[in-house]
Amino acid sequence: MRRDYLLLTGLALLLFFPFLGAVHLFDWDEINFAECAREMLLTGDWFRPQIDFEPFWEKPPLFLWMQAFSMKLFGVNEWAARLPNALCGLATLLLVYRLGSRLHDRHFGWLWALAWMGSILPHLYFKSGIIDPWFNFFIFAGLYGFIEFRWQFFCVKTPRSFWAKYRYLLVGGGLLGLAILTKGPTAYLIVMLVLVIYWARYRFQGRGYLKHMVIFSLAASAAALLWFGMEVMLHGTWFVREFIVYQIRLFTTQDAGHGGFFGYHAVVLLLGCFPVSVFALPNLWGDRQSEDEMLESDTLASCERSDFGTWMQILFWVVLVLFSIVQTKIVHYSSLAYFPLTYLGAVTIWRAIKWDIYPKISGVLLALGLIPGVAVAAMPYVGQHIEWLKPMLAADPFALANLEAQVTWKFWQGLPGLILIVATLAAMYYWWKKQAWVAAQIAFVGSAVFTSMTLLLIVCNIEGYSQRAAIEFYESKCEDDCYIKPIGFKSYAHLFYSCKRPVTGDLTVDDQENLSHGKPGKKVYFVAKINRLEGLSELPGCHELYRKNGFVFFERIVK
Repeated sequence: MRRDYLLLTGLALLLFFPFLGAVHLFDWDEINFAECAREMLLTGDWFRPQIDFEPFWEKPPLFLWMQAFSMKLFGVNEWAARLPNALCGLATLLLVYRLGSRLHDRHFGWLWALAWMGSILPHLYFKSGIIDPWFNFFIFAGLYGFIEFRWQFFCVKTPRSFWAKYRYLLVGGGLLGLAILTKGPTAYLIVMLVLVIYWARYRFQGRGYLKHMVIFSLAASAAALLWFGMEVMLHGTWFVREFIVYQIRLFTTQDAGHGGFFGYHAVVLLLGCFPVSVFALPNLWGDRQSEDEMLESDTLASCERSDFGTWMQILFWVVLVLFSIVQTKIVHYSSLAYFPLTYLGAVTIWRAIKWDIYPKISGVLLALGLIPGVAVAAMPYVGQHIEWLKPMLAADPFALANLEAQVTWKFWQGLPGLILIVATLAAMYYWWKKQAWVAAQIAFVGSAVFTSMTLLLIVCNIEGYSQRAAIEFYESKCEDDCYIKPIGFKSYAHLFYSCKRPVTGDLTVDDQENLSHGKPGKKVYFVAKINRLEGLSELPGCHELYRKNGFVFFERIVK
């Protein structure tokens, strides 16, 4: 067992940590959080998050503390901003291996860990700088604390001390509180929905269930109040009120244009979590057992194994339905579903190995594997013939100008796509030949290599079209004492990459109105998109510097 933990640690170090800084942080989310962490270091105010040196009430500070501490150790850069999630990847692999080994056996522990390493979006998110990996980790670990407590409540009959009896419930609630401190009360909403639906499924008959939910909630509240309570005590209720209003707006409106159709997240999970999503399909419903049936089991292990699938199915459907209803549609909103998906997918493979049960999924595996494989394999060829895309973007001058970026494509950059295609074909063949362990290893290893190589060889070039021209401009002004202002679009990149310093004195000096028409006392640079110049050339003392890849850069000098 110890050897397995060491091997998993080595795999995590190999897969999640190298090349974290190979690509600039992406607007908005990655740069948003990294900038909050950078400003914590600059201002020394670690208690209240800021963005552009003004209060930022959209997120609590726990993840920002992680990033700020990483930057303090390793400098303000992309690698440090993404390091906390690489560590979360390591923690996740060790956790799911531990749980899988306890619930089933060592083989299952490896299958669950491989599913995380070798599925596209679960792997990708551990190499990002967004909040969700730690948010999801704390939610899942907290929910598991409640589940483990209920198992022991029914199955352990020997007398125990208060701590021995309630430790899983209290620790689980504390972890849920950390999830609230990471991203907000959505964590509590999700877990409560799961708990209530599980309880309702058994007609609200579970012995002591309501009492245990209350204790669990109190433990979560106590952990969350470590920051929320102190914020109210020190600064009043304004910050917390604005935070709650923002959370409500995300649920009821399309925030910043992030809309989508009702089935958006179903498609994201099916395609983005390939290949484990295919293996999970046969287990998304059914195979459930009540707590009363668990009482007839002889051992705690049999209680756990029979019940955990039910919890994972409920968690999956709660996440999918909840974020399908939410009006704001962003890919990572449904990322908590990666935990139940990877577990349920591992169950399919484990059953095939143990009991020779092989659902007919080969066709779906092939179809879904070819989509990203062919797309990535063909990308270098399309990149070398970028003119093919221009007619499709004729109505969008900015996107059309993005294609003018000088990006070098080589045919060998399509290798990740070919690797995924070959791995998918081989996995399908071995699944059809009823060699599940071989099929799983090929599918997950091939997908892990595909994801890592695509980030390194393809995403770097895509970033060259989307934002690199603007970021290079911001970086060139990092040593200058100046103001930079994006006009007509939302961005945080100019703050992070120009190393913006705190504003002293009049805090309105860098407001757009003053920068455009007033006397800010420093050189001012405006950045706009080619289709939204907003009359910048007509401002007093303002002239165009140059244009590049859809961005237009202006300088305003006020004598």
